[in-house]
Amino acid sequence: MKEKTGKTQQGKPKPAPTIERYSSRADRKTTQNGSIIFSAFVFVIAFCIVFVPGFVLLGELNIWAVCVALGCAALTTLTLHVALQWEKVVILRFGRFSRTKGPGLYCTIPFIESTALRADQRLMLTGFSAEETLTSDLVPINVDAVLFWMVWDAEKACLEVENYYNSVSLVAQTALRDAIGRASVAEVAIRRNQLDEELQDVIEDRTSAWGISILSVGIRDIVIPQDLQNVMSIEAQAEREKNARMVLAEVERDISEMLVDASQVYKDDKIALRLRTMHLLYESVKGSGGTVVIPSAYSDGFSDNALGDLFKKDAP
Repeated sequence: MKEKTGKTQQGKPKPAPTIERYSSRADRKTTQNGSIIFSAFVFVIAFCIVFVPGFVLLGELNIWAVCVALGCAALTTLTLHVALQWEKVVILRFGRFSRTKGPGLYCTIPFIESTALRADQRLMLTGFSAEETLTSDLVPINVDAVLFWMVWDAEKACLEVENYYNSVSLVAQTALRDAIGRASVAEVAIRRNQLDEELQDVIEDRTSAWGISILSVGIRDIVIPQDLQNVMSIEAQAEREKNARMVLAEVERDISEMLVDASQVYKDDKIALRLRTMHLLYESVKGSGGTVVIPSAYSDGFSDNALGDLFKKDAP
C-alpha cells in the first residue's frame, strides 16, 4: 500500500491513499483454452467423418452433404465436452440440476442438457479493502486485506448464489468494515491476528452455504492519518518514559533499603566502617592510576593511635 499525504512542491494536494487489489479470476496464469481447442477438434473430426464418405459416394461437392456434415459436427460438439483438471462442471437437464462431472471427458444430451457452471476448485486469492472506514473512536482508516478460499461444492456454488466470485468479495469487504467499526484504532493496529481470525469466522459462516470454504484471511496494511500517527508516537514515547522513570524509582528504593541495612552494620561495628573507608580509598587510587590528595582530618582516621583508641573503646 502506498501512503499519499501532505502536499507536493507545487502546493497541490497529493492523491488519496491507494489500495492494491488482487483478483485470482482476473489474473489467471493457467490457460483456459483446453476445452475450446477440444471442441474445435471434435467439430473438425466429426465434419470430416461425415463429409468425406458423402463426397466419395456422390463424386462431387454437394451442398446437402456439407449441411449434413455441419449438422452432425455441431451435434457432436454439443455432446462431447472436456473439463480441465481443476474444474467441476454443473449440468442441468430441462433447467433442473442433473449432476456434476469432471475433470476429464463427459457427455451431455444436446438441447436437453446444458452446462450451467464450470467451478474452479483451485485455491483462490481475493483482495478486498475498507477505505475511509470509521473505527469505534471515530478515526477514518484504510485497511487492505487478502482472502484465501476455494470451492468445495460446485452444486451449491451454482445454485445458491448468482456470482460466487463477486459475492465472496462483497461479503469479505462488509465483514471487514463491521469489524473495524467495533474496534478502536489502537485495537485495529495491535490486534491483527485476532482481527484475521474474526474475519475468517464471519466470512466462513456466510459463505459455507454456497459451498465455499475460507482457508485464511490476512491484513496486509493499515493506513492511519498522518496527524494521528504523530500523536500516537508522542503518546508511546511518553508511556516508555513513564515506565523508565518507574523502573529508576524502584532501583533507587532498593538501593536506599540496602544502604539502611549497611548503616546498621557499620553503626554496630566501627572496625567494619574503617575497613570500608580504607577500601573506598584504595578503589579511588586504583581507578585513578595515581595518587589521591586526602584531607588531614580524613587521613587521621588511619593512624595507629586512632586505631588503638578504637580498639580500646570496643574492648569490654
